[in-house]
Amino acid sequence: MRISDVLGSKSIKDVVSIRPDAGVRELLATLAEHNIGAVVVSSDGESLDGIVSERDVVRTLHHDGTVINNVVSAIMTSAVRTCAPEDELDEVMQMMTQHRFRHIPAVSEGRVVGIVSIGDMVKHKIDQLQFERDQLDSYVHQS
Repeated sequence: MRISDVLGSKSIKDVVSIRPDAGVRELLATLAEHNIGAVVVSSDGESLDGIVSERDVVRTLHHDGTVINNVVSAIMTSAVRTCAPEDELDEVMQMMTQHRFRHIPAVSEGRVVGIVSIGDMVKHKIDQLQFERDQLDSYVHQS
């Protein structure tokens, strides 16, 4: 299984992004509106400047309590690990687990083509296992 399989099975195909100069209030509204936990930070809507998650907001709030007065670029993660659509799902899941992050942008030819959460990957793996189980069950009961 590859990242492209997970991206293809997601119900939301668009990549939600926010500009680095947007306010944190706008970020919070975007997260709530789309019911997501992280947003790609992009100055042009295609390139990757960073990623900002609920966790970034909480950490900044805990650290100095001024998160609401900040802009997204002040709290985002700028050294972002990415994957490619052709990357193996298990390898990406292992990297996410090892480095303790829950969202990873998929990048192809310098453009963000999707974002995948650990939840998306687990759901995809469970769906695949259920399909295989059903196929085996069908095969056994046909004999």
